Amino acid sequence: MLPNAVPDHIQARLADYTRLLRLDRPIGSLLLLWPTYWALWLAADGFPGIGNFIVFTLGVFMMRAAGCAINDFADRKVDRHVKRTKDRPLTSGRIEAWEAVALFAGICLVAFLMVVLFTNTLTLYLSFGGVVLAFIYPFMKRYTHLPQLFLGAAFSWAIPMAWAAEAGEVTRLAWLLFTANVLWTVAYDTLYAMVDRDDDVRIGIKSTAILFGEADRAVIAVLQALVVLILILVGQQAELGVFYCLGLVAMACLFVFQQHLARFRERDGCFKAFLNNNWAGFAVFAGLLVDRIIS
Repeated sequence: MLPNAVPDHIQARLADYTRLLRLDRPIGSLLLLWPTYWALWLAADGFPGIGNFIVFTLGVFMMRAAGCAINDFADRKVDRHVKRTKDRPLTSGRIEAWEAVALFAGICLVAFLMVVLFTNTLTLYLSFGGVVLAFIYPFMKRYTHLPQLFLGAAFSWAIPMAWAAEAGEVTRLAWLLFTANVLWTVAYDTLYAMVDRDDDVRIGIKSTAILFGEADRAVIAVLQALVVLILILVGQQAELGVFYCLGLVAMACLFVFQQHLARFRERDGCFKAFLNNNWAGFAVFAGLLVDRIIS
């Protein structure tokens, strides 16, 4: 048997970086990706340019990784008190704080260069807002019970950027889509926050899961209903057809299923409900894609 070409300590180091950037858990990237694709396809009124498709696909994965690095930097002291996060590389000391900041800055710089080289001036200006939102979100849970709202803005900022890159402007339809995605993000990240609610209350971290209390599932249901209603308006204004509507029906059914999964507010059920949102986003994109193909 051939000896391992990569020393064990380097393998361990790479594994820690993979965990820091969540490369082993793509759910966050996928939740960013589907709305970005919604925007690209709607702004193009058909199929987007291959350049924008590549730039924004890569950009989604890069900015999510950067966001995870700065999030773990912000939470490096409190994560040790949370069951789910106490063994993260930065919390346990296997990665230094400066390394997380350097990774955040380096990844943001590469993403920024892609915007400079391959998109337009309006998209470039909008990109500064995306970096600011990605940086400030992790710190909001110390000052407000609405950090999920800031995450929603950060996760939705690719929508006006993609729209600007593809159409050269950001229309009211783009902002309508942005609003729907902010509400959707607040809904699914509240499910995610419900997983850690007991730990967060104990250590003084704020979240919508704590703010909503016993009304959590009801508020999430209202947010989910608003998401579907706004996306119906998007479909009407964009003159989308039956397959897009079927995608929305699938999303609505998945939202009902998520309520079922989280009915007892148990950690495992709430986490499964959160993960299920990947399929909700994909369902809308699939309906939109098929609608564009046959139209």
